[in-house]
Amino acid sequence: MEPMKKVELVIDSVHLNKVIEILEKLGVSGYTIIRDVLGKGERGIMAGDELTDVFKNSYIFIVCSDEIAKKITEEIKPILKKIGGICIISDVLWLVH
Repeated sequence: MEPMKKVELVIDSVHLNKVIEILEKLGVSGYTIIRDVLGKGERGIMAGDELTDVFKNSYIFIVCSDEIAKKITEEIKPILKKIGGICIISDVLWLVH
């Protein structure tokens, strides 16, 4: 097993493409996106029952090196400050296959 970082983001779905652009620019080799995640946060309940992506959230997770995780956070922090959302980073073990 290899020690890695897991970066988890919950952002307004309207801004998902901007986050994907950042990940691509940083050379992130893979990520997972789950659309229409539901929950409650500082902006209230995100019900996910709208016709557009307004008032919907997306969940993105990335497993990467510590170096890439730091780069992601540097790029994402100004966006989160402007539009809201969360970023969680944790230590994980990657099962190399």
